[in-house]
Amino acid sequence: MHSSQRGREGETRAAAFLQDAGMRILARNVRSPVGEVDLVALDGETVVFVEVKSWSVYPITELAYGINVKKQRRIVETAKYFLGSHREYRGMAVRFDVIFIGPEGITHFASAFQEGL
Repeated sequence: MHSSQRGREGETRAAAFLQDAGMRILARNVRSPVGEVDLVALDGETVVFVEVKSWSVYPITELAYGINVKKQRRIVETAKYFLGSHREYRGMAVRFDVIFIGPEGITHFASAFQEGL
């Protein structure tokens, strides 16, 4: 399976996981001039920006390399871009989550990193 196909399938699994947890998916593959966010969800009164990593080979211990400070900054800037064009979410709390999909299943890291990098 190609990495792009694995990524799409991982995002679909992650979206279903979040929906099962009671969240509402607002958008998928949000792009900005500086980056992309895989999923945007609403968790009560919190807008959640979610990075999904689907790895069949690398263990979860390598996750920090896949979501380094540079990647986090791109996600934060893309979140700002999304919020700027979706004023209905203005003033709501914001959270950055990571979902890891590996051989052992799905691991959800809520509040995986903060905006003030």
